[in-house]
Amino acid sequence: MRVFCVANQKGGVGKTTTAVNLAAGLAQIGQRVLLIDLDPQGNATMGSGIDKRALDPSVYDVLLESATVAEARHRSVKGGYDVLGANRELAGAEVELVGLERRNERLRGALKAAQADHDFVLIDCPPSLSLLTLNGLCSAHGVIVPMQCEYFALEGLSDLVNTIRQVHAKLNRDLKLIGLLRVMFDPRITLQNQVSDQLKAHFGDKVFQTVIPRNVRLAEAPSYGQAGVVFDPASKGALAYVEFAREMVARLGQPAP
Repeated sequence: MRVFCVANQKGGVGKTTTAVNLAAGLAQIGQRVLLIDLDPQGNATMGSGIDKRALDPSVYDVLLESATVAEARHRSVKGGYDVLGANRELAGAEVELVGLERRNERLRGALKAAQADHDFVLIDCPPSLSLLTLNGLCSAHGVIVPMQCEYFALEGLSDLVNTIRQVHAKLNRDLKLIGLLRVMFDPRITLQNQVSDQLKAHFGDKVFQTVIPRNVRLAEAPSYGQAGVVFDPASKGALAYVEFAREMVARLGQPAP
């Protein structure tokens, strides 16, 4: 089982879109996937067709060790993957975790019991360095960073890389930067091409070859409770995410079932 955080401290960069569509894309090519929503907004939960208001138990209960992953996961029927969902209740876990032992490692412990059930675990992290994000980073083998090719994105990226280094040094020796995924990309915009070239020059093969184009169908899909990969499989965005799933499997040398 390989565990990856989809993280970026900047908001609105397509983290949830990437987590949901990568989960569905991996499921389409035969991988057993668990998507964990660690954001109290619950967007990845709703985007997978699961009602966050009706969750019982949820990832909140897993973090507080009152439920196992197997008890709390739900099936995204159309997406073909499992979801450990979140809702506003999760915001309270931040406060409750502060005084608990192993507060950074609650999720890692829970996942150990479920490692035979999945090939991939994807964790959708909130856009801040919180106890929730730390639980994700302490559980993961690597971090996938979705980013737009804009000037301010480069500034936020250096902060995130520094955070990954600190967590690697102090809390999780397995953690590393897996790669940068260029999302909402429009090749007609000169600045985006320039930033893309800078990324490749600085990070080399850490930049995924797959590029996710700006695509209306990907934006529409969550309102139908579906990943874009399922909602409109022929759209450019959906095809790009399935290609990204194949690139992930190839990069990790993960055997296909």
